[in-house]
Amino acid sequence: MQDVIDSFDTSLAGLDVNEWKTKLVAIADEHGMSQPLGDKHFATFIDAKSTLLVSFETIQGIHALSDVAQPFGFDMVRAQGWSHLCLIADGDTWFRDSRVYGFFDQLIDDGFFEDFEQVVFYGAGPCGYAAAAYSVAAPGATVVAVQPQATLDARMTEWDERFTEMRRTSFTDRFGYAPDMLDAADHAFIIYDPRENLDAMHSTLFERSNVSRLRMPNMGSALQTQLIAMNMLYGILSLAGKGKLTNQRFSELYRARRTNMEYLRKLMFLMDKAGRPYLNAMLCRNVINRLNAPKFRRRLNDLEKRANKGEFTLPPTAA
Repeated sequence: MQDVIDSFDTSLAGLDVNEWKTKLVAIADEHGMSQPLGDKHFATFIDAKSTLLVSFETIQGIHALSDVAQPFGFDMVRAQGWSHLCLIADGDTWFRDSRVYGFFDQLIDDGFFEDFEQVVFYGAGPCGYAAAAYSVAAPGATVVAVQPQATLDARMTEWDERFTEMRRTSFTDRFGYAPDMLDAADHAFIIYDPRENLDAMHSTLFERSNVSRLRMPNMGSALQTQLIAMNMLYGILSLAGKGKLTNQRFSELYRARRTNMEYLRKLMFLMDKAGRPYLNAMLCRNVINRLNAPKFRRRLNDLEKRANKGEFTLPPTAA
């Protein structure tokens, strides 16, 4: 196992795409296998312990989110010794490709997923859609999908105009409607911001008895980035791999937002927009008592000046 971990110490950052892919595939071939899946997709597999993470990622996302340009799943291999199957796309394809279908068909025929005690599917956005859709290949798996789309079939989601370039892509053939593909999962967790209307609308389509919809209000449209910044994503997947992820455990992890400055600044902006100076002052006082936050101190000073002019009343200062 140590030799597998040692292989991941080499950074892949700064390489051109072809060299990056060559080195990534070489790591996979040394410790498992790799497989090309046409022009837009390929797969890598690291064979380690009996917990398997199946992650769906993009070349662009890997380079943007990882300082060492490695798939996120490599962190789980390093830290937990998990096995890792990574499906990688060049761009946002939603993994709608017959070669990807055939790859999962072959895994099913080979009984690949039966070799693992626990299987976790993970992805975000278009990759979250794929994690849910392809989880049907491993009955009993746990699924963690961040901001997933249920489908881009215009007959179902004509209200979502973000991805019109995908309108000609079929979402009605194999592995098509992601919510239905979750029927075989042990449990699925759909993470979304209820204030992002289109993401929230997609999340409702996933409502099932074996699905928990986990809310992250006021976190915006880049939840995966925020989860990584708050060191939450590793904890979520770790719990999922142990069969211990619950709504309560997620809420405990989500307390990390109390030190996330982007989230706190968004709250301050929302309080301003809603005309709630009393609550905004409470927020600012709470933040500056815990963190180095000059913007919140300046905002509190402005609120106190306006209150002194009689525009409104602020909460009393604690003794």
